[in-house]
Amino acid sequence: MRQEYCRFIQDRTLSTQNQGELSGSSVNIGALLGLLTALLWSIAVIFFKKSGEHVHPIALNLFKDVLAFTLFIPTSMVVGQALMYDAPMHDWIVLAISGVMGICLADTLFFYSLQLLGASLSAIINCLYSPAIVFFSIWILDERLTMMQGMGIGAIVLAVALATGSKRSEHLSTRQIVLGLLAGVGAVTTSGIGIVLMKPVLEHSPVIWVSEVRLLFGILGLMLVLLFNPHRRAIINSLRVKEGQKFTLLGSFFGAYLCLLPWAAGFKYGQASTTSALQQVSYLLVFVFALIFLKEKFSYWKVSGIVIGMVGIYMVTFG
Repeated sequence: MRQEYCRFIQDRTLSTQNQGELSGSSVNIGALLGLLTALLWSIAVIFFKKSGEHVHPIALNLFKDVLAFTLFIPTSMVVGQALMYDAPMHDWIVLAISGVMGICLADTLFFYSLQLLGASLSAIINCLYSPAIVFFSIWILDERLTMMQGMGIGAIVLAVALATGSKRSEHLSTRQIVLGLLAGVGAVTTSGIGIVLMKPVLEHSPVIWVSEVRLLFGILGLMLVLLFNPHRRAIINSLRVKEGQKFTLLGSFFGAYLCLLPWAAGFKYGQASTTSALQQVSYLLVFVFALIFLKEKFSYWKVSGIVIGMVGIYMVTFG
């Protein structure tokens, strides 16, 4: 099955490359969408951080997914994309797994890490997103790791170690750092799996349909988690805390509804390397926004971490 999936992906990749040769503007479109995604997501993270001070990560994730799923219905009518799409069962299964991994698990873990560490440290840990994509591309797609990519992964690991290894000017306990780091690594890992699985289906399917299917299974996964969680009533009730409601709504609107379409469309219409690199500018923007708007403390360890992390992302993406 793995070999069949690899052949399927290779066929889709060749098809996309041929389309790119016919349309010289695809790279520019992908780059523009990647940059737009970075801006929208960085704004959303600031709102999510404020929301996470009052709202449980599972409740926050469920709210943003339901909001985006609902808003995509009228959006599909406006842009003329049908929500019902005749796709093979293989695509439904792949998107179901991608939705559970990349939305249900990844986003919940990200919100938990954000709640524990703050936006600036979370941005540095999320630099591990690129190595995660590379790792799963090697494992699932049989791609090879170049020497420069290996050095880039090493640089990103060093960046995370620098940022989380020193508690100077940070009021964080060792437990917070360890749990936040584990949650952040878990988030980029599950997100990486979700993206690698989604990519071949996305290249021949409508963007809104793919987004809706992933959101649907992400929502179902979260509801299943709540069903077996003994604290489910308290988790849901955290959405009623008045101080967090406007931040929850704004973060969900920017981070799920506005951000998800250009994020997916960037991978569909642009070169994956260029698009993903520009999307990762969001880490730098989040870092800067956290210092400005959240008044998170400045430290040379954080600055060193984000600079080395961005260099590592460049090496991994273009190596």
